[in-house]
Amino acid sequence: MSETILIIGACGQIGTELTQKLRTIYGNNSVIASDIREGNEELMESGPFEIVDATDREAILKVVNKYKVTQVYLMAAMLSATAEKHPQKAWDLNMSSLLLVLDLAKDKIINQVYWPSSIAAFGPTSPKQNTPQQTIMEPTTVYGISKISGEHWCNYYHQKYGVDVRSIRYPGIISWKTKPGGGTTDYAVDIYFKAIEEGKYECFLSEDTCLPMMYMDDAVNATIQIMQADSKDIKTRTAYNLAAMSFTPNQIASEIKKHIPEFEISYEPDFRQAIANSWPQVIDDSEARKDWGWNHDYDLASMTNEMLQNIKHKNNELLGLL
Repeated sequence: MSETILIIGACGQIGTELTQKLRTIYGNNSVIASDIREGNEELMESGPFEIVDATDREAILKVVNKYKVTQVYLMAAMLSATAEKHPQKAWDLNMSSLLLVLDLAKDKIINQVYWPSSIAAFGPTSPKQNTPQQTIMEPTTVYGISKISGEHWCNYYHQKYGVDVRSIRYPGIISWKTKPGGGTTDYAVDIYFKAIEEGKYECFLSEDTCLPMMYMDDAVNATIQIMQADSKDIKTRTAYNLAAMSFTPNQIASEIKKHIPEFEISYEPDFRQAIANSWPQVIDDSEARKDWGWNHDYDLASMTNEMLQNIKHKNNELLGLL
């Protein structure tokens, strides 16, 4: 059966690139992008787009019926650093949007749901090294609390109603196409832009803060791969650990200096340091690799090369040099 996919939150950092990749696989008209605001030109012009509030059931139902949607990827969320400033708003958006979509699947209006979790679901009491799939999870951030709650809602709807919902705990995601939207791992995107544009960067985390990270291409591929896997291979219905690499600001700066020797980094940790300190440093994702064949392509060196080349190219295009 051919799929018709609705992406809610398609204009965000992951949503933008996920939409484009899904359109190359399923066809432009089979992937409907939606968000509360318009996205970039490529996203808007490559296929159908609808303005939709992720918490508005009637609006979403209207779009689902209009396009005969079979799968929903719910990418709308308020991220960690922003959520700390607006706790109630973050909880309302992150939870009501999920329950709304799970209900559509429970009522057999759609067949399949993808919802992203995050390493934020772990907390200070979780093991920091090789954090296992199942372990102590006591998040201390609003974002993390909403993610651990969402994981259990997903599992509940699967166990009780047979809903085919799938989820991944994303590490920090790094991309050159769309600027990040208020996350604690955002430094690892900003540092590349600043390295090229200013030759220096002031980091809001300390130099030895190690966090799990992933290049966007790997994150998008994993998301599509878990949705295309046979249902019997999806053994975990909370969310799968996912990993590619772990590094510190000092290590990423050293890698950048191989390309831009004059690059300088300084450190001014802010409130995001406490958030980062509560998260794992290295993730064990052996269950995702075993159950549905997950494997990553990018390490720190290859990602740095890609990031710097693409940002330079993008900036030159903007300046009319190409």
